[in-house]
Amino acid sequence: MNQTRRKRRSDPPLSSRLDSLSPEMPFPSSKSPSLLSPRVRNIFLLLIFSSVVFTLFTYCTFRRDQISSIARSLPLFSTQRRHLLFSIAASRDSWLRRSSYVRLWYSPDSSTRAVVFLDRRGDPDPDPALPPVIVSQDASRFPYTFPGGLRSAIRVARVVKEAVDRGDNKDVRWFVFGDDDTVFFVDNLVTVLSKYDHRKWWYVGSNSEFYDQNVRYSFDMAFGGGGFAISASLGKVLARVLDSCLMRYAHMYGSDSRIFSCLAELGVTLTHEPGFHQIDVRGNLFGLLCAHPLAPLVSLHHLDAVDPFFPKTNRTESVARLIGAASFDSARILQQTVCYDSSNIVTVSVVWGYAIQVYEGNKLLPDLLTLQKTFSTWRRGSGVKSNYMFSTREYPRDPCARPLVFFLDGVGSDGTDGTWSSYRLHSVGNCHRAEAVKRLQRIRVLSHKLKLNVEQMNPPRRQCCDISTPYNTSMVIKIRQCMPDELIAMNT
Repeated sequence: MNQTRRKRRSDPPLSSRLDSLSPEMPFPSSKSPSLLSPRVRNIFLLLIFSSVVFTLFTYCTFRRDQISSIARSLPLFSTQRRHLLFSIAASRDSWLRRSSYVRLWYSPDSSTRAVVFLDRRGDPDPDPALPPVIVSQDASRFPYTFPGGLRSAIRVARVVKEAVDRGDNKDVRWFVFGDDDTVFFVDNLVTVLSKYDHRKWWYVGSNSEFYDQNVRYSFDMAFGGGGFAISASLGKVLARVLDSCLMRYAHMYGSDSRIFSCLAELGVTLTHEPGFHQIDVRGNLFGLLCAHPLAPLVSLHHLDAVDPFFPKTNRTESVARLIGAASFDSARILQQTVCYDSSNIVTVSVVWGYAIQVYEGNKLLPDLLTLQKTFSTWRRGSGVKSNYMFSTREYPRDPCARPLVFFLDGVGSDGTDGTWSSYRLHSVGNCHRAEAVKRLQRIRVLSHKLKLNVEQMNPPRRQCCDISTPYNTSMVIKIRQCMPDELIAMNT
């Protein structure tokens, strides 16, 4: 069988195959689309643009948060009078009687800002020595169901909203509220509020001195007559929601209860400052004023229900004397210090700007810090008990069993940072006194101006004093800072 052998074709040389892949060789098809078509190119540019925008946004957000964080951490420049706006609730009738109290502390020349809210228009001729007067908005649409109460409580509560909503609140850090018989010690209030950041939510005030009042209303409510302060940031929020709260709390008695309830719904609680004084007591305030807390005096209320603070003065004159002393050393007003004369066994309690008590014998400091019950209860009636928010001790009915009392009759400055104050004996009865003090008629107190900052108020420390001996008809006392380990006690 014939077999035909097929010849195998030899492979081309390697060089020949490489030559076939030379750059001159065209692509398989010259009609295929480009790798960067317009559609692909647009998508690619859009992705680049989005990436740039995202990067810039992220960086700016980070920088804004960082700058805000740094700004919050920086210390604020000090709070001043002009940063406070006082809103005074009054009626036309009460304003005619009580405007003299406001005149004592309101000082437009010292940048004090205040507004008075009345129920109806008063004197058409404004007094430049008094704050401007505004007629409150109509509040008749809000319900009030408290038996025997006053609907004016709703109008007074809305003073908070109306004060915040006013157009000229530039630079206001704190909204302060009180009544027309509330006397404020403005510089001390500025000092107290400087402890708090107005950019945060703060509700600052104090409750009643009378235990039963706090039981009836709340231990955590700022009583409105004693005054309270709301930070600007909180005030703006409260103003927006207050009307809705007023609809829910028709059953409550007063305006301060409504404000407290609405703030509670916002999640805000009261920050207690003991310098606010509701003064829910009657009669002689001597015992209360002589044992003031170790804190700046901020306010006094219910002045028409108490006796004049000083002998032979009316109420307005007595408050004017206290405010006059505060103008020389506001932080020191009513601050108590005790010093001892161990050689004559005499104890002296100095309440700067008000009164001095001279005791025969060695009296322990804790006993002298307890309030003498010279006043009576706020609520009248035979079944009313004397339940207070502080410890009390009995005030002797026999004048001869009491210490010698000297009331302020003058105060001045030495031209630098020092002050002097003089106190004159208030004689009551013909009493036998110890030889060391029986001729004593005047006491002069020397001190440096008390300058409190936040560190000194947290926590505060009582100051010490020295009695210059010997003395006969007059005594000189020097107040100073206590030594680090010094005790306020008689050396025995």
